[in-house]
Amino acid sequence: MPPALEVTDLSTHIKLSRAVVQAVGNVDLRIDEGETLGLVGESGCGKSMLGLSILGLLPNGGRIVGGSIKAGGRELVGLPERELRRIRGNEVAMIFQDSLSSLNPTKTIGEQVSEPVRLHRGASRREALERALEVLELVGLPQPRERLRDYPHQLSGGLRQRVMIAIALSCEPKVLIADEPTTALDVTIQAQILSVLDGLRERLGMATLLVTHDMGVVAGRTSRINVMYAGRLVETAPTERLFSAMRHPYTQALLASIPRLESDNTRALVSIPGIPPDLTKPPSGCRFASRCPRATRQCAEQEPPLSGDDPSHRFACWHPVDGPEIRTPTIAVRERSAAALRAASSTNGHHLLEVVDAVREYPVTAGTLMRRRVNSVKAVSGVSIHLDVGETLGLVGESGCGKTTLGKMIVGVEKPDAGRILLNGAEVFRLRGRSLRRVRRDLQMMFQDPYASLDPRMRVQAILREPLVIQDVGSRRDQDRRVRGLLDEVGLPANALERYPHEFSGGQRQRIALARAVILEPKVMVADEPVSALDVSIRSQVLNLMKRLQAEHGMASIVISHDLAVVKYLSDRIGVMYLGKLVEIGTGDQIYRTPAHPYTEALIRTIPLPDPVAERSKSDVGIRGELPSPVNPPSGCRFRTRCPRAQSRCSEEEPLLRPFGHGHMAACHFPLQPPAEGNGAGGAVAAAPDVSGAAEAAT
Repeated sequence: MPPALEVTDLSTHIKLSRAVVQAVGNVDLRIDEGETLGLVGESGCGKSMLGLSILGLLPNGGRIVGGSIKAGGRELVGLPERELRRIRGNEVAMIFQDSLSSLNPTKTIGEQVSEPVRLHRGASRREALERALEVLELVGLPQPRERLRDYPHQLSGGLRQRVMIAIALSCEPKVLIADEPTTALDVTIQAQILSVLDGLRERLGMATLLVTHDMGVVAGRTSRINVMYAGRLVETAPTERLFSAMRHPYTQALLASIPRLESDNTRALVSIPGIPPDLTKPPSGCRFASRCPRATRQCAEQEPPLSGDDPSHRFACWHPVDGPEIRTPTIAVRERSAAALRAASSTNGHHLLEVVDAVREYPVTAGTLMRRRVNSVKAVSGVSIHLDVGETLGLVGESGCGKTTLGKMIVGVEKPDAGRILLNGAEVFRLRGRSLRRVRRDLQMMFQDPYASLDPRMRVQAILREPLVIQDVGSRRDQDRRVRGLLDEVGLPANALERYPHEFSGGQRQRIALARAVILEPKVMVADEPVSALDVSIRSQVLNLMKRLQAEHGMASIVISHDLAVVKYLSDRIGVMYLGKLVEIGTGDQIYRTPAHPYTEALIRTIPLPDPVAERSKSDVGIRGELPSPVNPPSGCRFRTRCPRAQSRCSEEEPLLRPFGHGHMAACHFPLQPPAEGNGAGGAVAAAPDVSGAAEAAT
């Protein structure tokens, strides 16, 4: 039988006003029925453009200049648009990366899922809606019949992504292209969606092309992996062999740059220097040569062919590596400056930062004119944490658990409805005038989306000078000197000062956001998802930079993320939040090796591991069900509706934090390990219940 999808020597160019981008060059791939092929690489390497070439959805100016694309033995290149429309969405379908921009905001979910069935199968409106309901149930959308009448903005990111999958599967295609289907989603939602795709692939026998830059995602879900760089395939191999015996230096560096739970945080992460080449003028030799530590003159002059002794494992390199061995230097941490030591001694016995029983709720109103309050969103409910000089505290949990709201309260963007926030023993929200302005200087935030948080009308120099001007720090000459020095510290060239935010890549914008956060030398910096949307190679550069700057400037930091591996690498202690509550806190090793709360254990299980053997040995996808509404959270323990250990006590009594070791606290009636003796918080722990107890608690 012919393969479900076969691409041979494909080249795609995009014509711009003054140049031509050689987006895809001489790419070969083959996917058999029921197989999943991984396609990995950095942003801009041509992964998405390859998928769009297969579907015939290239942007303006884009065209296939050579090669062949066959679906089920039928040639797609050169087909009239009318014929392509019959295939697109019917025999070959695609899950697009951004569900919010891909779904039509003016149409209901039912209309959008049923539309392909009406177009390709000639079904009536009623039959198409019945098929839409069937597919929404298939992808695990909760309450699918009610969701048919909803609009995209009424759904969470995870639910919208399931709708995108339902649209792609509505006509049961033979080939599915999944383009970054889980980017920027929680690890729990990510695991659920990938599990849904696996089950549907086995049930429908689809051939799947899984496009991603996350090596952990492809580790346990693909049989083979193709690695792309600068529009070219640089290595292709069976999954386990690629991870254990890769040959291309780019593949080796890509895998080594991933922070892992067992990573030594005293060593720098591997990062790939430089940036990918400009594809309007690609180099004549190996496209990775300018960033490769093994490059020679031959690499700069001659492009290596994709070859190898084993037909199943081919690579394009003149000087291949032999496996995953890469050694990184120990992070050089400078001794604290005199200023940092003075700051440490000025706390007068207090913690540098204290958050005591913080509460933040947002009103839910009804009515058009009178807008009366009918309920509230319980974003943060009685959270207490502390932070010392030079310390990093990580906050992890699913989206909607209150991490970002807590961070905004700490820096003064949000005001707590109850509780206290103290810096050096002084309550922040009771300060006025000069004292308040000084505190705002000491509390800075690095926001999740650097593009949205940087003023698009201001050049970088003005963006970085602005905090110094507002705080009246130094003369104009002193301010310019500090801006230039900090720009060099974050690894950006001097000419970046005259450029606007849109002229930078995502990684470069994140560096600018970091520079703005530290330019006032704050005592506390809150970093909200600082690397969630970055490539693994860029992510490692930013993480190394954050760790170095914190050591050199003596800052304390709070790092907010849903990625426990990133948080463990950066943090001294980790707090786990669920639905507005702090459910566990401890050191990275305590949280990772001996978690006490079932939610923490489930979060750890859902992390995609860049290890095919370990990833395939997982018994389940971690946390079941959807996050309850923060408007009406469950009584008692808020995690009980999703907890396999829950009993009736969990619905009646809210658990309090109690010690499980030095500095290790958790709030659970039936924890994974016994608490520390003599804790005075409830006595002995009941034996772990049978899983069937969850059904009783869920009621």
